[in-house]
Amino acid sequence: MNTKLLSALTATAVATALLGAGSPAQAFSFGTNGITFANNTDVKFNFKESHGGYTSSLGIYSVGSVTSLVSTLFSETKSSDNGDQNEWKGSLGNTVLGSGTAVFTFLANQVYTLGLNSGDGGTVYSTSALNAGTQQAVFGGSSLWTALGRETTNAFQAAGSYTNGTASLSNGGTLISFDDRGGGNDADFQDFTVSAEAVPEPITMTGLALGLGGLVAARRRRASKTV
Repeated sequence: MNTKLLSALTATAVATALLGAGSPAQAFSFGTNGITFANNTDVKFNFKESHGGYTSSLGIYSVGSVTSLVSTLFSETKSSDNGDQNEWKGSLGNTVLGSGTAVFTFLANQVYTLGLNSGDGGTVYSTSALNAGTQQAVFGGSSLWTALGRETTNAFQAAGSYTNGTASLSNGGTLISFDDRGGGNDADFQDFTVSAEAVPEPITMTGLALGLGGLVAARRRRASKTV
């Protein structure tokens, strides 16, 4: 095989691998109707801040005949940074310790939900059907966080407009914010806020080799037909 042909095939294989492996698997559902992926998918969560009076923790739950905790993402060590200051604000490094980042692998075709456990305040889920039908979480684009600076009371009063983060999960990430039923279920959706973004699959040499092998085989078939 001449050098020019080999170079062209290699470049094409690299481009194919980049396009195929550089983008994360698309979510079938990532919102208030539940979380389900068609393929195993890594999602990175980042803690933003909290404004609830409870000492809460956010986790991922599997949904089946029973709903069970499979992974804790973030836990508060106290209810807020400084009592009721700034609407019970809790920040990273003070109320929530650690890096503020967690990655979870959602397995293909399994049903999940996010759950905010607030001790005496109980647990609310990002899937509305698990809250007796009430919406306790909103899925908004990352632009909402940029525009607001932080979550404030009444920021998500139009909660019904923010029910699906599927489209933005792979395009800059989505913001997820909970209401913990405190304050008479005030529905301000600022008690615990995180961002979520799908992690792109790494480019592998195996994928590159398969792509190159396929192109070479196709070239040989065309040459054989010509002869």
